[in-house]
Amino acid sequence: MMITELPKGLTIRNSKPSDHKRIISVMKDWWGGRDLTWMLPKLFLVHFCDTSFIIEKGDNLMAFLIGFLSQSKANEGYIHLVGVHPNYRGVGLGEFLYHRFFQICKKNNRDTIRACTSPVNKGSIEFHKKIGFNILKGDAEVDGVQVSLDYNHPGDSKVLFEIKI
Repeated sequence: MMITELPKGLTIRNSKPSDHKRIISVMKDWWGGRDLTWMLPKLFLVHFCDTSFIIEKGDNLMAFLIGFLSQSKANEGYIHLVGVHPNYRGVGLGEFLYHRFFQICKKNNRDTIRACTSPVNKGSIEFHKKIGFNILKGDAEVDGVQVSLDYNHPGDSKVLFEIKI
């Protein structure tokens, strides 16, 4: 069941450029040692503040979502990167962030949301399926899941997701 408000002591706000260092400083730990900091250039926090969010407990970063409204596809929004502190997984923060982004998309006449993840991120795949995303057909299959090969660069397979809201 989705939470409709944050647990006591947590607050949500739009991201700002000064959040960049905070986010990239936790990414390796939050992704189990995988260094994905290259996926979050500061420009995302400069240009997409209105569609990106930070959840905090005091001064501590607990979760974030970086998303944007597509400039090329007028009916789409895209969730680029989401992270939840490992100690706060399973309490609904990720889903809360996604639904906040969905609300903004609806207000801007966007009915399709897309996202992607690495095939090794089984937790992300299950999360997206649980909240209603469909896995799009790829050009290969890994562990029974459709993937798109060489998505961002050679050797970079991605699981592509879509949901209609």
